[in-house]
Amino acid sequence: MNVENIIKDIEGVVFEANKDLTKFSTMRLKSVGDLLTVGSISGLKLCLKALAENSIEYRVLGMGANQLLTETSNIPYIKLALPFDKSYLSEVRDTYLLPASVTLSILSSHAVRNGLRGWEAFTGIPATLGGAIFMNAGTNLGEIGPLVTRVFTITKEGEEKIHTMNEDSFSYRKQNFLENGEFIYQVEMKHLGIDPSVSKQIKEYLELRNRTQPLKEWTCGCVFKNSKHKRTCLAGKFIDIMGLKGLTYNGMRISPKHANFMENTDSSSHKDVVALINIIKDELLLQYGVEFETEVKL
Repeated sequence: MNVENIIKDIEGVVFEANKDLTKFSTMRLKSVGDLLTVGSISGLKLCLKALAENSIEYRVLGMGANQLLTETSNIPYIKLALPFDKSYLSEVRDTYLLPASVTLSILSSHAVRNGLRGWEAFTGIPATLGGAIFMNAGTNLGEIGPLVTRVFTITKEGEEKIHTMNEDSFSYRKQNFLENGEFIYQVEMKHLGIDPSVSKQIKEYLELRNRTQPLKEWTCGCVFKNSKHKRTCLAGKFIDIMGLKGLTYNGMRISPKHANFMENTDSSSHKDVVALINIIKDELLLQYGVEFETEVKL
């Protein structure tokens, strides 16, 4: 039984077969696949339950900033598009209850206006809130994990679940509490107080990122995590020292601006990115004896 027939009677779920997904990732990789856009929590419950009952797996698609979409996919993508009234951010709150599909840029704007301490940690990250929590997104200014108090999910059986965060919930660039198939739909998060200097800090950090990172190019953000053995072991620095900036493979280029970024300069695909990643990993291991993990999800 195909996916379209399985979900056709579920309200709030839109199915698009063989959709061009090239614009659904920040790297603009050539990609085609079935897309389910879910606009309600009730629709998400029924959708996940129906897919599980028919033994159909799925992939979650946020802004596509930290995942490499394959040219074709034999399983569907699910994109969450819950409504969000921006007037909710017209005032400062002790805690915020937010849909996972809200973007970090919207939250950063709220932080700038009100000087929310702690929210500078996700400055400039192109992601939805759910995607940021899935990978414990962060910058040199911190990580999002310490700001999260509760995460609301739907299991693959269509049941609601609430995770209360503790000191073990997050680690470097990952979360440690989701089970296979769980889908984040809502998040409760806090700030660490009001500090007018935060607004200036966010603006200055955005300026720094624009100067030092290829934010106007088609990239997926940082490709490699820094070494798990030494957080000061910077992947971009090592790649730069090896003189690999500008190295190009089938239109996929190591950024001349920041060596831990790759730029899609043509119409590259998943296999081109993976090939260039493997070249870099092999060289890093050969030259420095250090094995770097990818931050981006392959």
